Amino acid sequence: MRPMPAGLTVALVAGEASGDQLGAGLVRELRRQVPGVRCVGIAGPAMQAAGCEPWWEADELAVMGLFEIVRDLPRLLRLRRALIARLLAARPAVFIGIDAPDFNLGVEKTLRAAGITTVHYVSPSVWAWREGRIRTIRKAVDRMLCVLPFEEAFYARHGVDARFVGHPLADELAPGGDAAAARRELALPPEGPVLAILPGSRRGEIERMGAPYAETIAWLAARLPTLACVLPVARPALLAPLQAALSAAGVDASRCRLVEGQARSALVAADAALVTSGTASLESALLGCPLVVAYRASALSLALVRGLRLIRIRHFALPNLLTPTPVVPEFLQAEVTAARLGPALERLLTDPAARATQQEEFGKLHALLRCDASRRAAEAVAALLPGYRAPNEP
Repeated sequence: MRPMPAGLTVALVAGEASGDQLGAGLVRELRRQVPGVRCVGIAGPAMQAAGCEPWWEADELAVMGLFEIVRDLPRLLRLRRALIARLLAARPAVFIGIDAPDFNLGVEKTLRAAGITTVHYVSPSVWAWREGRIRTIRKAVDRMLCVLPFEEAFYARHGVDARFVGHPLADELAPGGDAAAARRELALPPEGPVLAILPGSRRGEIERMGAPYAETIAWLAARLPTLACVLPVARPALLAPLQAALSAAGVDASRCRLVEGQARSALVAADAALVTSGTASLESALLGCPLVVAYRASALSLALVRGLRLIRIRHFALPNLLTPTPVVPEFLQAEVTAARLGPALERLLTDPAARATQQEEFGKLHALLRCDASRRAAEAVAALLPGYRAPNEP
């Protein structure tokens, strides 16, 4: 490996815990592949532990939702202005925006216009909705790093340099965990069906999904007397509204165990899962846990999306977008009721063949996405650094 120019800096920006984890793997691999590189930016604890110098904490960007950001918008705009000014002064060799497209694409566009190379890690879902954003991406990004295999071809059609690197979750997770040990860890019964419920990590999701999920638990409990449920809570602040929803639905407290975090242990312990659409649905599939996916958007968000005809896909559950034919039952908006969710979950909990059908496809999905993503992402970034030559180059 050739020595790199002294003082070489790579800047990164991550928001939320998922972006921090992606960034940590990328930082570790960059520092391994490019000795002496300095990593700076907006970083969470995982990125900092990997060697990234924090200019700001990643928590500063942990605001999501179409309308929920309105309250924090002035602060976020001030932060973005300060970040851009500091980056223009520092002039890193490469800037990497990790997910958070509403924040990062604006930063990338400004930096690229100023001659700084830009990379975006984790494609926005432009192939699913708001395809018009591709014009912004084309102006903002020198290279897109994709975690889903079909995205590379999509960007090629639109004249954007994109590289499929694989999904870091597939490198991290594997099916076939120790269900008995996970049940002991979570104080769940060693025998009988177990259902995991992952309602989401944001208050708005809890407010929309909590009641129908609780009613679904009550529906299933009336038919499966030995059913036990485990409900991982992403943050302590979400505990009270979930407890209220369970109480209102008449769910016996002994029937449903609420735990803080431990979502992966819950999925390993469970025979099936009810998951709010998002990365958690892919996580469940990669762990080999059969699932049903549901989602309710706010009425205002739904009206905007439908009115502007922004959605371009027939399915919204991530596993269904990655398998040849949809294998995961999915329910949207008015379909999110106990009368619809209950029978789909009852089938998974009582029919081994139904579970096996999903798990067979999940195994293929895992093989498709497991590509050593952090290494490949770092290679794609390193190739853009001035003076870099891969180890096998002369």
